[in-house]
Order: sequence, then C-alpha cells, then structure tokens
Amino acid sequence: MELQVEQLCKSYRKKEALRKVSFTLRKGTYGLLGENGAGKSTLMRLMATVDFPTGGSIRCDGKDIFQMDEEYRSFIGYMPQNYNVYPGFTAKDFLEYMGVLKGIPRDRLKSRIDEVLEFVNLSDVAGKKVKTFSGGMKRRIGIAQAVINDPRILILDEPTAGLDPRERIRFSNIISDMGKDKIVLLSTHIVSDIEAIAGDLVVIKKGEILETGTVDALVRKVKGQVWEAVVSQEVYQRLRKERSVIHLKQMGEEVQVRFVGEKYIDAACPGTEISPVEPTLEDYYIFAGGREETESGE
Repeated sequence: MELQVEQLCKSYRKKEALRKVSFTLRKGTYGLLGENGAGKSTLMRLMATVDFPTGGSIRCDGKDIFQMDEEYRSFIGYMPQNYNVYPGFTAKDFLEYMGVLKGIPRDRLKSRIDEVLEFVNLSDVAGKKVKTFSGGMKRRIGIAQAVINDPRILILDEPTAGLDPRERIRFSNIISDMGKDKIVLLSTHIVSDIEAIAGDLVVIKKGEILETGTVDALVRKVKGQVWEAVVSQEVYQRLRKERSVIHLKQMGEEVQVRFVGEKYIDAACPGTEISPVEPTLEDYYIFAGGREETESGE
C-alpha cells in the first residue's frame, strides 16, 4: 500500500495553512515533526478525509482518496489532537458505536471490543462512563477507537498526550510495532517519542515540507554541530543571542549549556572548554528550524 501526497494545498479564507506539500508513505512508522501552527493537524485531517484540500491530491495506490469515499475510510484509523468522547457512553458502548460506524460485523465486534480494551489497558473500566475518565484514559479510548477496525493506515495526532511515562513507553513500543504491516503516521510535541517510534520523518514548517528522510539520516546532518560547555553567566547571555541553545542547567555562578551551530569562538570565552557531543533528533530539529529562519531572513 502507498499513500501519495502531491502538491497539497489548504487555505482558510486568507490564511494558507499548507502550500504544495508532497511526500510518499509506504508501510512503516512515520513521524510528522513541526512546531505549533506548522500545519500538522491540518495535513492529518486531510489525510483522514475529515477536511478537503483547496489544491493538489492525496492518492492511495493511485486512487484519489476523496473519490474512494467509504472504501478508503474502511481501512483507516484516525485520532485527532482534540478528541471528544461522548460522555454518557460507557467505554464498551462507545467502542460498539464506533465499530458499527466503521462497518465491523456484529458477530466480530464483541470480541474486537474486548481485544482493544485490553490493548489500551481499560478492560477493568469497560462498564464505566467515559465522563468519569481521566485525561489519559480518554486518550487511551481514543486510541482504541482508532484501531478497532484493524486499519491498514493509522493516523494519530498527539497520541501520547496526557499519558503518564509508563503508558507513553508502552504505547510507543506498540505503535512502532504496528509499522511492520501498516502505514502509521503520528505527530507529537515530545520529540523523544518520535525518535523512539518512527523510522522516517516528515518535517513541516509554516505549511511547507522542510525535509523528509530517515531519523538517522537527518540526525547525521548535525553531526559536528552540537556542543556542550560550562560558561559564565555573562558568556551565556552572549551565547544565547548567537546560537540555538537546546538545554541549560544553572550551576551557581556558571551555566552548563548545550547548543547547536558553529563552535563558539574561543577568543570570546577564553579558558572555556567546549566539547562536541553526539546529536539527537531534538538537536536536528532546533538546528533545522534555526537554519530555515536564517535562510528566509526572518
């Protein structure tokens, strides 16, 4: 199975949310990376046919997904960022309702509901109303409805938001495993989650594709550009104006700082030892964003 996004555009009145976005997805787990307002949720809504583009196309194995209509929706699972669950339903009733909407035969639906409730660790509250659930539990029931039809394409917008660290790790592992036989596209503000889950990335900024590629390939682009040092408060104030600072830790009168870009000139901070460090996806993301702003003159 293959999803082809070609020259995709979306405008809301005078605001252009997506501009000529193009990329291709095949079986595997993909991370959609971008800052708030970059167009991630808009792109996911279009790919889930919840909204319609103002230009371009999305094709599944060569067929326009908006012309496929119910055929396409029958094998996708989608969880939006702001997911509202009907509060008067119990968890079991809600999944039964969603299963019927997705066309799952009644004779299969009961066992499938039991499977997904166990999958999201909600079996013990199957008979409780969703309005009594915590934010993390509501997130889990959202994941459950997205996978209840065993989709071949899974689109998850912030799936780990509101989950505790143990749940995040568990779902990260499960989502990564799903990519063996599905197309999985997820977005999250937690960059370390994408690094742990996804093999490939689609990086979006201000409605345009910045880069695509494997996580390893993109991280290698900043090798030799990531540094750590312990500097005085005065040097740190100069450093943060000239470099993209990723992390800092106050250490009394000094600051331990991690930054990306060219190595700080020794003459500007005499006696400071600046050490190269292995880059991470977060380093790449900060570096790429800063580079784009510099190149565009913003």
